[in-house]
Amino acid sequence: MKLRNILLTGLTVITLASCNDFLNVESPSSYSEEFVFGQKTEMNRVLNGVYAAILVNDLYGNAYQRTFILNSDVDMQINSASSPSQNSHARFDCTSQSSDIDKYWKAAYSAIEDANRFIHGMENSPLYDESDTEIMQMIGEAKCLRAMVYHDLVVMFGDVPFTFTSAAQLDDDSYVIPVAKREDIQNRLIEDLQGIAPKMSSSASTTVERASREFAWSLIARIALTAGGYSLHPDESNASSYGVMKRPEDYQKYYRITKEYAGYVINNSAHALGNSYSDVFIKQSNFEVATNGDPIFEIPFAKESTGNTGYIQGPTSTANEGVTLGKNVWGASSGNGRLSAFYRFQFDENDNRRDFINGLWYYGNTANSVTQDSCFIRADYTVHNNKWSKLWANAGQFSNTSAGSTGINYPYMRLADVLLMHAEAVNELEGPTGEAQESLRKVRARAFDDQGLVSAHVAQAATSKEAFLKAVLDERKWEFAGENMRWRDLVRNNLYAQETVYSFLRYYSVAMGSAGMYSGFEDAIAEYDGSDYLDYLPTTMYYHVLPQNIEWRVEPENVYGYPYPNTTLDILYIYNPYKNAARPSNAVTAIEGVDWKTADFYNWEDGGSARNECKYSFYGYIRYEDDGIMLVHNGEKVPLRGSIPAVSDLPVVRYILPYPNTAIQRSAGAYKNYYNHN
Repeated sequence: MKLRNILLTGLTVITLASCNDFLNVESPSSYSEEFVFGQKTEMNRVLNGVYAAILVNDLYGNAYQRTFILNSDVDMQINSASSPSQNSHARFDCTSQSSDIDKYWKAAYSAIEDANRFIHGMENSPLYDESDTEIMQMIGEAKCLRAMVYHDLVVMFGDVPFTFTSAAQLDDDSYVIPVAKREDIQNRLIEDLQGIAPKMSSSASTTVERASREFAWSLIARIALTAGGYSLHPDESNASSYGVMKRPEDYQKYYRITKEYAGYVINNSAHALGNSYSDVFIKQSNFEVATNGDPIFEIPFAKESTGNTGYIQGPTSTANEGVTLGKNVWGASSGNGRLSAFYRFQFDENDNRRDFINGLWYYGNTANSVTQDSCFIRADYTVHNNKWSKLWANAGQFSNTSAGSTGINYPYMRLADVLLMHAEAVNELEGPTGEAQESLRKVRARAFDDQGLVSAHVAQAATSKEAFLKAVLDERKWEFAGENMRWRDLVRNNLYAQETVYSFLRYYSVAMGSAGMYSGFEDAIAEYDGSDYLDYLPTTMYYHVLPQNIEWRVEPENVYGYPYPNTTLDILYIYNPYKNAARPSNAVTAIEGVDWKTADFYNWEDGGSARNECKYSFYGYIRYEDDGIMLVHNGEKVPLRGSIPAVSDLPVVRYILPYPNTAIQRSAGAYKNYYNHN
């Protein structure tokens, strides 16, 4: 039975007592622990409750997929506010009063408490037997979920409260979980998973909706790679300091762990990437649970109950009085999980991922949309992330009154990630060896029809350790849009400050260009990007709204119209969306007597200056004010003039989130915010 079909009945059936509201979890049942942990059927129900705890919108159902994906050159949330706020996390602008942070924190520790309680009950069960594969698998699943949540807390908050002891096992009701150093937490998580992984079932004998041995191995690799990389550490003698980026002195030991455990997955599992990148996400959007494919662990949401995958991502689909009309029978989608407007220009033009991921259209409704065009071009600061969408599902999967709670799974761990972690770790330890090259090649090969281009790219990347690392990080950039990866990859390699500066300057320079002025950074951007594509952006788009019939695909080398899985809805056919082209030739000026529509792009100036969206979307790190471009460091503004500083001279990005104020209050002063957080 699919996990999605049983999670709703998997509520924890034991009374979960907490020492305070910080970890308060209630249960509707009064069954005793002796009863629950004396029967495997009841054990599995409790385990389902642990899974259910991670599905809530405040954790992986929505927040992980949208709220806490921070801005970069890939994922992008536009913001026009010229003053600080409490909840603008993506632009590094929030306080301890943030309601989103408070809800995430509580949901994360609630899930951890459920896992701790379950593991304790299992390890003290009269049925506990290390030779019992069912018992060990259930314990392993709970340990994987616990490690997953703790890992993401560490990435987002740095040093955090940490314990493997459930609140119910504590005698002191006033107990406050002590804050642990991130290295200690990461070491404990790695050791815990190393101990249980050999006793877990292979993904070949279970579903990717359950944590498997391969997921445990992959999670060890991810935690170790994070531990070996850079992260922002506080100056404990000065809470107003933004802190410093550093990595452990023995960081290479973590790369060795990553190499070892990623290698286990690559060499000792049946997982394979397959031949189609888009197929991975189309299957997820159609509730198909793959076996031995790219996904290693999917967060198992329940249809019409949990998860906003495919509601956040994909084209916006607006409803009229709660109903979508005409051809659109799939219901509403927010489509607000967006990508940078410049992301699509950074792909190789032969990369099949480019046109699949970057969506330039959306769907709207009016009362008479049956007879009017309901497909529109997205002339905005961002494009849609079309990897998932409820609109990709087969007809009948959703109603025209549906909205969120799609139940579409989210791929928390994929083989592509494991391969690229392996390539990064091997390169760090040994340079771009043949082993590292093969891991990179496998991921890139799936995205290209011409394998000669792949071989040439990998060979060029292997000319130096530095070039190979860049190639691996670039491959991750093109592979993982919307998967909460890019900003983390940049942090781990101490490149987030540099990329944030250039991401801001792309928006600002294009906006100034539309006002007929120069920012002064155009040449630096072109050198950094390895292309002067900003000089040739398609400021006027020519397009048709047409059914998805092959006969409409005129001049296929010039017309963009990605044939996505839903062949019912109309789609845009766009002429030359990757360069500023003249009006289409007379031969294709009209189709069926209908002339091309036009839309203006990148007109981001306002009164001779850049619009606020281009000034303030990276507000907490870099923004434009009346006296010029300002970098923000330790609460002070530092002018950016002349040239862009070297990476070592740039201020740190304060990506670390503050502890929520409610947690600080309940800790009676034991918890303290650093990084100049209020």
